[in-house]
Amino acid sequence: MSTVELSTARTTGKATGEPLVKLVGVKKYFPITQGIILQKKVGQVHAVDDVDLEIYPGETLGVVGETGCGKSTTARLVMKLYDVTEGRVIFNGTDITHLKRRQMAPFRREMQMIFQDPYASLNPRKTIGSIIGEPFRIHKTVSEEKIKSEVQQLMELVGLNPEHYNRYPHEFSGGQRQRIGVARALALRPKLIICDEPVSALDVSIQAQILNLLKDLQNEFKLTYMFIAHDLSVVKHMSDRVAVMYLGKIVEVAPGATLYKYPKHPYSGALLSAIPIADPDLAEKKQRIVLQGDVPSPVDPPSGCRFHPRCPNAQFPRCSDVEPPLAAHRAGQLAACHYPLDDVQVNAVKAE
Repeated sequence: MSTVELSTARTTGKATGEPLVKLVGVKKYFPITQGIILQKKVGQVHAVDDVDLEIYPGETLGVVGETGCGKSTTARLVMKLYDVTEGRVIFNGTDITHLKRRQMAPFRREMQMIFQDPYASLNPRKTIGSIIGEPFRIHKTVSEEKIKSEVQQLMELVGLNPEHYNRYPHEFSGGQRQRIGVARALALRPKLIICDEPVSALDVSIQAQILNLLKDLQNEFKLTYMFIAHDLSVVKHMSDRVAVMYLGKIVEVAPGATLYKYPKHPYSGALLSAIPIADPDLAEKKQRIVLQGDVPSPVDPPSGCRFHPRCPNAQFPRCSDVEPPLAAHRAGQLAACHYPLDDVQVNAVKAE
């Protein structure tokens, strides 16, 4: 991405100043091996392939895309739970790509994660007081005798009863368990919290409560979120900017309002066309884009534009031979497409 394009991308909303997180040419390939003893490498999964991304202090960057597109892998690369195959991960001005475990300790305090499954992310053998207090013990930021009072303050902050300090995870509902996860992530007052589909496993009635809690905490503690989700209406509600991923690539980045009104990449348009509209009159006017075929294998991704086998705008041989760069469109909007959606196509698919 050129310097001009990067400067264009940071001119809107909260995307100003120096980024808190910056990914530069990040790739993550998982080897495919054969055999039990020799473990011969026979291929590799292109989970994340040459991603450039910036997250600015105080903003919420939404990341959307189909299952298997690389959203969660990208999040784990930011957290350094996975090592990158190639590229650089920069956090708060420091290149953390090749830092060892001890060197990462100060940065661990400043980045936390809320996981998708509130049932699997909590140790069933520990009380919630022990679970929420664990970050204090690991990083030694609070003396042992003060941990209980700190944990109870956190519980109250996220809407849990402090008197339930000694209860176990199985004694709580799904929404309450996710609040426990939020409290644990907030314990060290991090700068960045990665929310990996934090409400997808919850009832719809509970989702709004958790989303509103996350927004309130962001305003109170000046948090920065990387928010991963499948539900585009949730992303619209939460995000300042949205990045759309397809088969390990970022295909479009734009401020939320711009993306939902003026999508440029055909894949973004297809996602938006799938959003249901409650008004029957508007729903009749809206054109649904049904993509043909299946998502190609990340083991052997297509040449050129990765979306070209399913793209209604594809023109050959350009789309199949030449990979499109992320190019600037409206203020803060970048899209990787040789033949972006025109105004007629946008009006047909956008969600009103």
